Amino acid sequence: MGTQCNKEQLSSNPNIAQNTVLPILFSISFCHLLNDTIQSLIPAIYPILKISFHLSFTQIGLITLTFQLTASLLQPFVGLYIDHRPKPYSLAIGMGLSLVGLIMLSVTTNFPMILVSVTMVGMGSSIFHPEASRITRMASGGHHGFAQSLFQVGGNAGTSFGPLLAYLVIVPHGQSSIAWFVVLALLAIIVLINVGNWYRQHLFQTKARSHSINPGDRIKLSPNKVAFSLAILIALVFSKYFYLASMTSYYTFYLIHKFQLPVKNAEVFLFIFLFAVAAGTIIGGPISDRFGQKYVIWVSILGVAPFTLLLPYANLFWTAVLTVVIGVILASAFPTILVYAQELVPGKVGMISGLFFGLVFGMGGIGSAALGNLADHTSITYVYHVCSFLPLIGLFIGFLPNLERKKAPCS
Repeated sequence: MGTQCNKEQLSSNPNIAQNTVLPILFSISFCHLLNDTIQSLIPAIYPILKISFHLSFTQIGLITLTFQLTASLLQPFVGLYIDHRPKPYSLAIGMGLSLVGLIMLSVTTNFPMILVSVTMVGMGSSIFHPEASRITRMASGGHHGFAQSLFQVGGNAGTSFGPLLAYLVIVPHGQSSIAWFVVLALLAIIVLINVGNWYRQHLFQTKARSHSINPGDRIKLSPNKVAFSLAILIALVFSKYFYLASMTSYYTFYLIHKFQLPVKNAEVFLFIFLFAVAAGTIIGGPISDRFGQKYVIWVSILGVAPFTLLLPYANLFWTAVLTVVIGVILASAFPTILVYAQELVPGKVGMISGLFFGLVFGMGGIGSAALGNLADHTSITYVYHVCSFLPLIGLFIGFLPNLERKKAPCS
């Protein structure tokens, strides 16, 4: 009888599909890899653009600002729009904008056209992330953490591939070779059209489930409590991505300065850290599905504090060990935070996803700039002393409400 009751509860829950649709999840994760590979090409080709167009650092900064604004600030508005008016083929259209941006960037002859090109790529990314998160949740079969982790790991891989491909392809062959990456965009468009077909077929089911929500299944929170909880989550994202910015942007400089490592050896340490981040991303979601999002957020933010506080005092061996632990634990946070935020504001998956993905882009860019300025005025070692305290912001997690759904009684 208990088994039958569990089945009825699952079927009546509007957020749980009957089955996890793995082909769709893998397709979305793969396209996330392609999208973020294209995105990460932009900063990777700055040296080429600077030399080819005799750009100043101020102009490089304007390119970054333009790209970050379109790739981050637009995302919540795109997400809000698609929450009310879902567009099954918007992902393919967004990737088409990125394709146009790549072609323009490969043939541009002046600075204003560079800005237009990166704007197109940024707009494509703004469309991709909120809508892809909606589809990820639809295809999750109720395993929201696992699905979001799988989606995220594709993006992490793409971010690491971009600079490598730029080094292998664009640096030897010049600006015109950027057009070769149109193949990645075309491949993504083909896959996303198939995803759009699935999305269109299942969209009516999502609408039907949204109208059958049982209010008793949810913890009722006041608007002020929801806003306060979102503010805490944003603070957690700030702590995570400022710390990650210190690692991705300045870890090699830290190793070279403190341990006199050659550049090649320092790059190996960075690769190990990034691999740990990828592992943590895929681990965090399934654990949150099993034990609850709030507990994973506790461990992944506040739990990493002892290791970050020890890092500035460690020798080379323990630095390597600590950064692996830090990468795994810290990276598990974002998929869980995102799923928690989606549960906190039900029915606004696109807007919440856009908001938090936008924050990720924004915090990463601001963090790199702010920490670079701090290093210029102090030292790279001092930066790591300051950043070691960032995970202590996780103490605010204690104020987050528990969002576990109420269980219907079984007879």
